[in-house]
Amino acid sequence: MDFTGKTNGVTPRSGNTVRLFVLKERSVKTVFFFTAAFAVIVVSFILLFLFRDAYPIFADVGIANFLFGPVWAPTAAEPLYGIWPLIVGTLLVTLGAMIFSVPLSLGCAIYISELASPKVRAVLKPAVELLAGIPSVVYGFFGLIVLTNVIRITFDIPSGETWLAASVLLGIMALPTIISVSEDAISSVPHEYKEGSLAIGATRWQTISQVLVPAALSGIAAAIILGIGRVVGETMAVLMVAGNAAIIPDPIWNILSPLRTLTATLGIEMGEVPVGSEHYSALFGIAVVLLVITLIINLSAVAILHRLKERRTTTAGKQPFLAPETRRKVVFIAEMLALAVLLVFLTSVSWWLAPVILMAGCLWLAGRPYLSEKRIQTLAFCLVGLATIIVLAILFIILSDIVVHGLPALNWDFLTQTPRDLGREGGIFPAIIGTLYLVAGAIAIALPFGVGAAVYLVEYTREGKITKVIRTGVDLLNGTPSIVFGLFGFAFIVLYLGVGVSLLAGQITLALMVLPTVIRTTEESLKNIPQSLREGSLALGATKWQTISQVVIPPAVPGIVTGAILSIGRAAGETAPIMFTAVVFSSRFLPDSVFDPVMALPYHLFILATNVPGSSMNKYGTALVLLLLVIGFYAVAILARTHFQNKARG
Repeated sequence: MDFTGKTNGVTPRSGNTVRLFVLKERSVKTVFFFTAAFAVIVVSFILLFLFRDAYPIFADVGIANFLFGPVWAPTAAEPLYGIWPLIVGTLLVTLGAMIFSVPLSLGCAIYISELASPKVRAVLKPAVELLAGIPSVVYGFFGLIVLTNVIRITFDIPSGETWLAASVLLGIMALPTIISVSEDAISSVPHEYKEGSLAIGATRWQTISQVLVPAALSGIAAAIILGIGRVVGETMAVLMVAGNAAIIPDPIWNILSPLRTLTATLGIEMGEVPVGSEHYSALFGIAVVLLVITLIINLSAVAILHRLKERRTTTAGKQPFLAPETRRKVVFIAEMLALAVLLVFLTSVSWWLAPVILMAGCLWLAGRPYLSEKRIQTLAFCLVGLATIIVLAILFIILSDIVVHGLPALNWDFLTQTPRDLGREGGIFPAIIGTLYLVAGAIAIALPFGVGAAVYLVEYTREGKITKVIRTGVDLLNGTPSIVFGLFGFAFIVLYLGVGVSLLAGQITLALMVLPTVIRTTEESLKNIPQSLREGSLALGATKWQTISQVVIPPAVPGIVTGAILSIGRAAGETAPIMFTAVVFSSRFLPDSVFDPVMALPYHLFILATNVPGSSMNKYGTALVLLLLVIGFYAVAILARTHFQNKARG
């Protein structure tokens, strides 16, 4: 590798060449700075355009009336724009989802971290990641076809599209996030804690429940907060199963009542509203409220995780994140609140469930002193194992339902023909190609900006104010709900820039959405490159850019590629960002240019499932193709990551 910098026999020591090298280095650094600042610019533009279009409703109705008004009736003779029922619906669905997902997630995380053998762990972790890879519209389709029917039959009600259905479905979607972050938090507890506990005679379960979990409590709290953010920002799944009635359940704990969330309202009404109308402004007002809620949630989780990371690197003499006594109080209060809420919910489902659960709890408390620690450990391990089995069963049920019913639809004609009769007949070829076009354009836009931003953050700057601002921008962008990206794309790209509903508008919108993923995965890859390689290169006379381009980036390429594949998988499965920016339901032709609208598999499945009766086989076939496409990308990323990790260890 030649780092001498000789050019036509002139060494870098000559004045002109030195100036050229300095100019080149400054230019490269400036370019990387602007790629890093791009995330901050995007967040600023999102806030600007959302507030710009939301301002009229805030001015006309008033912020207090808008937030706490009891009726949402924008199409009535006298329109009413009170979003309190939508806020309550969002909170109730989120509460139910957490009650469902948190116990299962913690049990599964404990099993993966502390009980599973290396071989079992190697299977469970990818399975959880695959659960995260299922597109939200596929979850919604499964919920609409299977889950709502189960609820309708079980409780003998006219429709299964209820608060319960939405909470269970979103709880399933939150499982991978909570499991992954909680497992990482538990695994990160210093090994000395575990060894010390076992050395003084504690059982494995006592060590887990009284040492490891309390020590990881801050990380677990961050996992739950991130799960809440995942639920609050979800659009398509909740739109398809919640019933979409803009009412507050009566009584408030009636989990069999339909309701509507903030995101579902945007998804349902944005496509039909006249641009510039009061209703249009009200929807952007909802987007502002939703964005503020999700950003607070996600930034709280980021702050907790950052504090946890700092705590791991502090000396032993410093104070822990939470004192042991405080931890015990927090855990006890959380348990009591969860039990109280659970009893209320069970009472609303069936009058006898709550007394049965309460009696079982009393029997446990009464019999607890007479049980040996060994029996308690056996019972606890059984419950933890059961939670893991339930998570795997959920994954199996969803995948098997889609595969079993979707396989009969798969044939050459289905994959290569255009749709007919509103998608009931024909194939999905334009939707497949449209999805690939959208994904290819999105990653082509996001990858240069993401890699450039990561290079600047790792190689050109130290931790300081500028870095903190950029990282905050990336965190804010990462926490922005997908439906908000869709509204921003519509307001800025489609209308303001005049691009129109088109392939290009969808590609740009998806690129903005996956940009944080590219930045974070690239940043982690660059950080894993040994510092000694950089120092050796610079010692040989290489410039900063030569070191980065020829020494640092090449070994980081596998990680960068993995991040790109994960971004492709996410972009391929998204519906909300392209609903208002890029897609049409049916088209016999492929787009002639980037300024034409396209078909896409997620949107095609959504319309088939919600608006086209009598197309069961094609619905399942579309869901299976989308599932195979997205999970295929995730599987490739997982295999690539595992391969390079094993290669690095070897």
